[in-house]
Amino acid sequence: MLKDLLATLFRHTPRSVRLFLTRLGHTRFTVSAGAIIVNQEGDVLLLKHVFRAGSGWGIPGGFIDTNEQPEEAVRRELREEVGLELSSVRLVFARTFRHRQVELIFHCQPNGEAHPRGLEIKSAAWFSPDALPKELSKDQRRVIERVLNDGAKRQS
Repeated sequence: MLKDLLATLFRHTPRSVRLFLTRLGHTRFTVSAGAIIVNQEGDVLLLKHVFRAGSGWGIPGGFIDTNEQPEEAVRRELREEVGLELSSVRLVFARTFRHRQVELIFHCQPNGEAHPRGLEIKSAAWFSPDALPKELSKDQRRVIERVLNDGAKRQS
């Protein structure tokens, strides 16, 4: 009976108040998109970020803007960071990490060359999956491995 009363009250509450109450009860989080870009030789593109902790080496990507579709975000980030267009973009998996962050991971193929732009990216380089920089974090290695294994499964 109490549930029915609360449900009725909630349904008759103005939409803006319902939205406020819903958001109040849910943790907020950010959403980012990461890209595992593999060229025709099977090499993976890594970027050395100026502001990234550790060695700076990592997969390309960034935060998804308000009202932006995830694939658009990946394409935008690659254009902004290294002037690279993508010929294909495929969502592989989503994960949560850090504190309140959801990351969508894409498998991509390049259309062109990567050249650092602006202050954020120090360098861009292609690495064989067997010769990734030793300073690359274990987490980033696992993400790359998972995407490459997914691609291998799709081809067989």
